[in-house]
Amino acid sequence: MSHRATLEARALSARFNRDYYRQFYLDGRSAVTSRAEMRARARLIAAYVDHIGCPVSRVLDAGCGLGLLRAPLRRLLPKAEYTGLEVSEYLCERHGWTQGSLIDWRSRKAFDLVICYDVLQYLDDRAAARAIANLGRLCRGVLYVTALTKLDWLENCDQRRTDPDVHLRSGDWYRRRLMKAFRPVGAGLWVRRGAPLVTWEMESG
Repeated sequence: MSHRATLEARALSARFNRDYYRQFYLDGRSAVTSRAEMRARARLIAAYVDHIGCPVSRVLDAGCGLGLLRAPLRRLLPKAEYTGLEVSEYLCERHGWTQGSLIDWRSRKAFDLVICYDVLQYLDDRAAARAIANLGRLCRGVLYVTALTKLDWLENCDQRRTDPDVHLRSGDWYRRRLMKAFRPVGAGLWVRRGAPLVTWEMESG
């Protein structure tokens, strides 16, 4: 890990502490999402990999947080090995996740399904670009990725519950970089270029 990446990872680890997760995930008055919403998200992801015929033996949840996707994904994809990657030292000690930064974390084997839910907006442009390139190395099948954009902040999110201390970029900024390694298929789902998975034209994003 470069010196710059090390400093960024340490800063993020310190930021994602008990107070952060209490405010944005555990307090019903200020939580940005719910277990019901995350179960619905897991159903969407699992249904798509089944629809496209992508066999899933390894899942990477990059920036897994409290692991709200872990239980529903394990029910829906019972044969898959789940890896939760998290930069937060607090969460890794509490939940046993693999500690590392998506900016440069490596795995000896690629993953059939990679999830990167609301992580990239916490990285500056350079780090986010490196993380997206790393997603291309880590994923050999289907990627699910979301990030808060400028448009989302202005028109879509509940600003009372959403962390404003992020890097707001355009959706096109993310799409241009993701397109280098992936094909968009809609609803936050992308298919790795070169993967033996057929997508019909009218089903693609």
